[in-house]
Amino acid sequence: MNGPEDPGGRPSTPLHVPVLLETSLELLAPALEQDRPTAVVDATLGLGGHAEALLARFPRTTLIGVDRDPAALRLAGARLAAFGERFRPAHAVYDRIPEVLDGLGLDAVDGVLFDLGVSSMQLDEDDRGFSYARDVPLDMRMDPGESRTAATIVNEYAAADLARIFRVFGEERLADRYARAIVRAREATPVRGSAALVDILEAATPAALKSRGHVGKRVFQALRIEVNRELEVLERAVPAALDRISTGGRIVVLSYHSLEDRIVKRALAARTVSTAPRGLPVETDETAPTFRMLTRGAPKAADVEVERNPRAASVRLRAAERIRGDHRSV
Repeated sequence: MNGPEDPGGRPSTPLHVPVLLETSLELLAPALEQDRPTAVVDATLGLGGHAEALLARFPRTTLIGVDRDPAALRLAGARLAAFGERFRPAHAVYDRIPEVLDGLGLDAVDGVLFDLGVSSMQLDEDDRGFSYARDVPLDMRMDPGESRTAATIVNEYAAADLARIFRVFGEERLADRYARAIVRAREATPVRGSAALVDILEAATPAALKSRGHVGKRVFQALRIEVNRELEVLERAVPAALDRISTGGRIVVLSYHSLEDRIVKRALAARTVSTAPRGLPVETDETAPTFRMLTRGAPKAADVEVERNPRAASVRLRAAERIRGDHRSV
């Protein structure tokens, strides 16, 4: 069953603009255009933009949509209802892909798509607390059922731990300075909202550095990553997904900052490079690569797409195809 689409095969009423949509579809096409039913995992379902396009383009494909956010699953479910049982939603963090597939009785899939980072829906909803441009509660949970919020971190972490996450997850040069300023401020009153946090950061930023962009950008990124354990989850998720891709199947990953892209690059390199000792005359089954890269480096979005969709400005794409080996092999 096909969903609503325009003559070019693209969804006619998108709720947001998926990044690198056509490129992602083309990369997954050889794995999904088969003379048999196929299956693809959208590991970051969000509002279902990529999912709708995949289901419309590949009429024999079943899509398993994974998301930790119940609101995203509800909205995407309404959007994709026309596809019936070809859409299978799953409330889970994407490092649980093996458990999701086991629950559906699927041993392997033909494709996996990751569109990482925070969704436009989460950014736009004030009560989710992701924005530094508006005064919103410091929440940042992708799954509202979790207990720890950004306010918990800001008000309870020691200065050294705040500085560490700002430095590592936000690549923030003023990490130590900002951490000390937050600890001083919260001694007088808890920091509950984004505006209060931005004011603290503004006051702690030297005048010479205030022209480098919004003072909250890196700190808020770091808090979001810490709240949701994004990087440690990603480190588990990509290898887990690769393990469940069948021969000829493909993975496409869209990353939005260097920390994500580094993890993805490392995980794909582990499967696309021979592990044989240098000088070994014969490649063995144990040492031969099980995947091949489909992209050279990490291509960016074209200028025309960035103009149409500013979120695409920082995207990096990596893709690979399983060429041999049991899909369960590590």
